[in-house]
Amino acid sequence: MAQISKSAVHVDVRNIGGIDEASVTLPDSVSILTGRNATNRTSFLQALMAGLGSRQSSLKGDAEEGEVTLELGDETYTRTLQRRGDSVTFGGDPYLDDPELADLFAFLLENNEARRAVARGDDLREIIMRPIDTDSIDAEIRECKRERDELESEIETLDSLEHDLPDLEADRREKVAELETAEEELEAVREELDEIDAGVEESRTRKQEMEEAFQQVRDGRSDLDDLEFDLETERSTLAELKSEREELRETVEEAEEPDENADRLAGRIDELRRRKRSLDDDINELGSVIGFNEDMVDGSGLDIDDGMPGDDPTDALTADDQTVCWTCGSEVGADQIETTLDRLRELRSDKLDERNEVRAEIQELTDRQSSIQQAQREIERAEERLDAVDEEIESTESRIADLEARIESKRDEIEELEAEAESIDVDGYDEALELHREANGIELRIERLEDEIDEIDDEIEEREAAIERREDLKAEREDLADRLTELRTRVDRVEETAVEEFNEHMETVLDILEYENLDRIWIERREAEVREGRRKVTRTRFDLHIVRSSPDGTAYEDTVDHLSESEREVTGLVFALAGYLVHDVYETVPFVLIDSLEAIDSDRIARVVDYFRTHADYLVAALLPEDAAALPEEYAYVESID
Repeated sequence: MAQISKSAVHVDVRNIGGIDEASVTLPDSVSILTGRNATNRTSFLQALMAGLGSRQSSLKGDAEEGEVTLELGDETYTRTLQRRGDSVTFGGDPYLDDPELADLFAFLLENNEARRAVARGDDLREIIMRPIDTDSIDAEIRECKRERDELESEIETLDSLEHDLPDLEADRREKVAELETAEEELEAVREELDEIDAGVEESRTRKQEMEEAFQQVRDGRSDLDDLEFDLETERSTLAELKSEREELRETVEEAEEPDENADRLAGRIDELRRRKRSLDDDINELGSVIGFNEDMVDGSGLDIDDGMPGDDPTDALTADDQTVCWTCGSEVGADQIETTLDRLRELRSDKLDERNEVRAEIQELTDRQSSIQQAQREIERAEERLDAVDEEIESTESRIADLEARIESKRDEIEELEAEAESIDVDGYDEALELHREANGIELRIERLEDEIDEIDDEIEEREAAIERREDLKAEREDLADRLTELRTRVDRVEETAVEEFNEHMETVLDILEYENLDRIWIERREAEVREGRRKVTRTRFDLHIVRSSPDGTAYEDTVDHLSESEREVTGLVFALAGYLVHDVYETVPFVLIDSLEAIDSDRIARVVDYFRTHADYLVAALLPEDAAALPEEYAYVESID
């Protein structure tokens, strides 16, 4: 989704949270929703989140369906909610297709996971890294390594080709020298034949008969030479095939059966994935339940017209430390509700831990399954190749037998042709016959040398052409090496940037807010050994450090548990801002929504809002009237949601 051009945003809401119907226009820059608790400020923020794509909003309790419409510039976006039994389904065409980044780092309501992670002391790295598809990165790394290994092998082959070139060229020179010698020998033999022919007195017919006989012998010897060359080639092929068969047999015989069954592992992986999906649903549902109940506890989730006694519905909820439970209708103590909420938070934390363990086991089993399948594929390929080699050996042996029979027949044929030639009675015949035989042998040798020189020329040309590709392959290898480095360091860069962003912004915000005796809050990125499933692995952790100073100026390290509520809320907001900047969320959604700042005093709220407004085109914050009074008049103020 491309970021919209800055313009006023018109929002129509129906049956969301505690809102029956509302229509609000928000200008660009900063909008402040001001009012007492239970005036639908949080409900409106949740409606705005829904229109932007979030699923962290709820239907009005007595409604079966609700809707949000956003008009941004020339575009209109919609989000519908419909009750389906005990659940709510979402539809429409919202601003975001995938709201994960915005839910984590832009929609900063009280139950925002990034804010709460700081308050609860959860794994901050897991929050920052959640949008990064590390499984996809690992798969891409494996593919790059495979391509790199193939290139390395090809480059090594080309290096060996270049290494062999001098030997080929020397072989060619030797063959050319042999050819020149053979041609000289042939020329000398032909001169002797011409002299003999000149002295032979015979009829033209007898001479032609003799020449034809010699030619038949030459042709027969040429055919025999070709057959013997083919036989030598087939025997060489047979030897190579038999050697390959022995290697394949050893591979198959030495292959060990895997300890586990890949199909059984696949069933276990499917079972774990179903468990993970179930945990995802439980975690999301618990998050919604916790958020709803937290809103009800502080009053922001109640409709202004709910008919609660007194000017402030929160007073009614907490009067005499007793309240009417909004789920069962019975009167219970406020501390019981808080205890239940704590148990829900603990349950959600346990579910998160279990999901991490399930993820680790899925990865471990997937790796083992992949190894087993790879080993099985290698055995199957070896067995298939062994069958093919057996067939090739049988076929080659058949061709060898056929060639041996043809050679024997050709030799008999040549003997008969020579006998016929010898029967021709011509003066000087014996000498001429011997010279013709010699010439025939030299001609065959010349043909063979010419063929061998042509083959060497072709091989040299092919090798030189292949070697020219080597530089291109080396360039590809360098590109792959760079890509591997980039992939391997991508996660590190995100982690490092997140820590840098948090530490930088935290330092600035603490300077602005001027907390007494709070010197520094910072994140340390370090490696730690943790258990995932049945194995120990090294993982990166984000450790949050707090440094305070005593009245005498002595610095000491404190813990998150000792932060004041105000300090904790500010730290959570800054952590969310770090994620907003690290993941470039502003390029995806130009909104930052903030709620539940009551723990921070008015003056500091004004400074926080002023700091955050520089990082988003649209900043919408829900504040109590006394807190809003500390903010500049230049902001847009919405005093009622209707």
